[in-house]
Amino acid sequence: MQGPNYFRRIFKVYFTRDKGYLAFWHERPAVSENISPQSLKGFYYMTFSDKARYGGPKDEGGVILFDYYFDIGRQYNPLAVAQYGLGHWNLFLKTGEEKYLKTAKIQAEWLLSHLEKEGEDMWVWKHHFPWHYKHPLASGWYSAHSQGTGISLLGRMFAYTGDERYKDGAKKAFTVFDRAIGEGGVKYTDTSGGVWLEEYRVNPPTHILNGYLWALWGVWDFHVLTNNIRAKELFDECIRTLEKHMPRFDLGFWSRYDLSHQALAMIASPFYHSLHIVQLEATALISGSAIFSDYAKRFARYAKNPFFKTIAVAYKAVFKLFYF
Repeated sequence: MQGPNYFRRIFKVYFTRDKGYLAFWHERPAVSENISPQSLKGFYYMTFSDKARYGGPKDEGGVILFDYYFDIGRQYNPLAVAQYGLGHWNLFLKTGEEKYLKTAKIQAEWLLSHLEKEGEDMWVWKHHFPWHYKHPLASGWYSAHSQGTGISLLGRMFAYTGDERYKDGAKKAFTVFDRAIGEGGVKYTDTSGGVWLEEYRVNPPTHILNGYLWALWGVWDFHVLTNNIRAKELFDECIRTLEKHMPRFDLGFWSRYDLSHQALAMIASPFYHSLHIVQLEATALISGSAIFSDYAKRFARYAKNPFFKTIAVAYKAVFKLFYF
């Protein structure tokens, strides 16, 4: 049962003009132009232009902070740090202005200094605040999503600067990708051999689509960075899993947020539906698989249908009423 502070926080960010940290997450998603998946010297796959314009708090060194209000308060979020850095990396490539590269480096340096050892030989970026997804997550949780996006930033910093510290950090961050959740990693293998990278390490796993795709881009970037054979094998395994299971994310009028099990499917919000479209377009470019392009087009058609959108919004409202 959630306490009153939780519901006040939810009301504030969803039903008032003060969106707080949600302004960062709910950007207008867009694929970067001229993606070059074989080189980390190019643009990151999404522009993150709105994220780069985030006007919220930062620490004295310029690292992004979020104010989660009430019992959580002001915190570093490793995923936000990585995405903020990637947004500024893209601005640097677009404009050539060094100030954007400086901001990207500041975020990358924070990531390097905040990798924490997990177990005997794994390194993770921990979120040092409690969160709630299906059930409470204790402070110190970590995610395939954060790990992959952090690798994507560190890889680009190495490609530009040649500083081996960035490559070494990426190597540490990759250690959890080929470990099962039960062993402290972020990978889940289903009964048919399908390989999933989990945004949240919960049991049973829920296969959140957007987090899986961002994590997968990090696996690809690690392969490009190091020519690591196992990273390429893992990427290919995940692509095959997604190709097989994409129909499960299709409700016939909208996309699903995840594949969690409850009476009502966890439908994507309008924002996450638009994010899925962009992510699938980029994944098609990275992987060369037309399946993802086909689903991006299908989901885009759903989004343009006013009737489907109305159903989706109503469905989402009912889901939140009964679940969270």
